[in-house]
Amino acid sequence: MNLKSTTCSFLALLALASCPLNAQKKGDAAVWLTNPDKSALFDQQKAFLHFSKAAGQNQTIDVDEKKTYQTIDGFGYALTGGSAQHMIRMDAAKRAALIQELFATDGRNIGVSYLRVSIGASDLNDYVFTYDDMPAGQTDPEMAKFSLDEDRANVIPILKEILKVNAKIKILGSPWTAPSWMKTSNNPKGGKLKPECYPAYARYFVKYIQGMKAEGIRIDAITVQNEPLNEKNTPSLLMLAVDEGDFIKNHLGPAFHAAGIDTKIILYDHNCDVPEYATSILSDPDAAKYVDGSGFHLYGGRIEAMSQVHDAQPRKNLYFTEQMVTGSVETRPTVNVGNPVRRLVVGATRNWSRNVLLWNLAADPQNRPHTDNGGCGTCQGAITIDGSNVGRNVAYYAIAHASKFVRPGSVRIDSTASDTLPNVAFKTPGGKKVLIVVNAAQTPQTFNIRERGKLAPATLTAGGVATYVW
Repeated sequence: MNLKSTTCSFLALLALASCPLNAQKKGDAAVWLTNPDKSALFDQQKAFLHFSKAAGQNQTIDVDEKKTYQTIDGFGYALTGGSAQHMIRMDAAKRAALIQELFATDGRNIGVSYLRVSIGASDLNDYVFTYDDMPAGQTDPEMAKFSLDEDRANVIPILKEILKVNAKIKILGSPWTAPSWMKTSNNPKGGKLKPECYPAYARYFVKYIQGMKAEGIRIDAITVQNEPLNEKNTPSLLMLAVDEGDFIKNHLGPAFHAAGIDTKIILYDHNCDVPEYATSILSDPDAAKYVDGSGFHLYGGRIEAMSQVHDAQPRKNLYFTEQMVTGSVETRPTVNVGNPVRRLVVGATRNWSRNVLLWNLAADPQNRPHTDNGGCGTCQGAITIDGSNVGRNVAYYAIAHASKFVRPGSVRIDSTASDTLPNVAFKTPGGKKVLIVVNAAQTPQTFNIRERGKLAPATLTAGGVATYVW
């Protein structure tokens, strides 16, 4: 596996990071750049941008911290069972270095701040399981047989190592299926949750959150069902909006309340083409009182659907919970980091999302593991793990442009919308401004960044991505 280009870029990042950002002069912006020709792969540039009163004739992006939007929870990936499986098998020292690179917040690392894990197996496990599988014909409504042992082999140990590096990382849990004995299909794939099993499935969630807490792992939020309108995955579960609303209102919400659980409940967790799934549930106050917000993917529909849900229910939060991004950095002469940054990092946050999560963190060079007859064989990881060797792919750099600087607690602030220079701006808890810009044109663009009447000229090559920090 040829890791030369990515390794060189990362070594450059390490070298440049020895010059901390607080060494820059007041009024200057640091620039972290990715170019399609790989001449820069999330590299800090030696030259800073300088804000001054000079006039500018080019397109201008105005940044206005007085106009604020949503608070940001973080950026990251899905730590699938397969991702954890690859990581646990690495040489211990190399795994520790990788975890430091991914999750630490100092100047040498990209500071991933949000993870999604599967509750039971996803289609990126090498086999299907839940935490309460029973022999044919048997049931366990009281969850007496519930066990997290499957996750103790890899997911839980990796999460514990990550928490040692970043104790405040947020974790979202999502189930791909309920145990088969709870389903009309009596099968991990497809089928619906039997109404008589709603109380048992609510206990299942409670046991999961309590069990992870006992391991020292706080689950900040759960989604009720991954892709509830998709029965093609192995595993999967069909859960229509009326059924999810009933389950939340009469079972899951009351069960969390009775158990004293403050883990957030996020509904939907599917594509932007059916926003009415979310709004129909949120319009029922008896269900909505238990719901923190709605989760979205972008395999269908338009990202603006998230704003449609926000406009209908402005007091409820929005989350971008999954999107696959592919593209090898080592094997291709050019890379397209700009497209996922434009569509997802800029697109989701400009439409009220508190986070952006990509699918998934790690796979091997053949995109394994995945389940049979319904698992994703094309789902490349943000990193490729081959034994103990690590390659960094397009998804790695796309998230890095946000995760390193837009720390949890940052607030999105106003910036000029542009079709040719898609962008989004934030103010961090420490008071810094962060502007992420993509050149979506076919030619290089020179433009101005303006704040408080001062301009800083900047140039991006076609397809280039830059994060500006001042």
